[in-house]
Amino acid sequence: QKEHGGEKPFGCADCGKRFSQKRNLLIHQRVHTGEKPFACGHCGRRFRQKCHLVRHKRVHTGERPFLCARCPKAFMDKLGLTLHQRLHTGERPFPCDRCPKAFRRKQTLTVHQRLH
Repeated sequence: QKEHGGEKPFGCADCGKRFSQKRNLLIHQRVHTGEKPFACGHCGRRFRQKCHLVRHKRVHTGERPFLCARCPKAFMDKLGLTLHQRLHTGERPFPCDRCPKAFRRKQTLTVHQRLH
């Protein structure tokens, strides 16, 4: 299989999940091996991916590089900013399939659906 056109030639032997790049397969395999090669120098917590360590370090530094363009709030990660922005836009991308309600967060929808 070729990498182009959305094909995923690299498959995980443990779970079958497929990847377009070998590097991503190697990172994924850490889920199965338990390998966490990236350690926080402050608290010792370990991570499978370097980007997760970088994000975690913001807990210690207080860095909040993701700024809301509509108000003074700032966030440690892009997801926090995205969820916050939905307050300004009113976006509710997770509709309930059993009633007219819709939610800003998938987790809130999941909790709501258990009540039906």
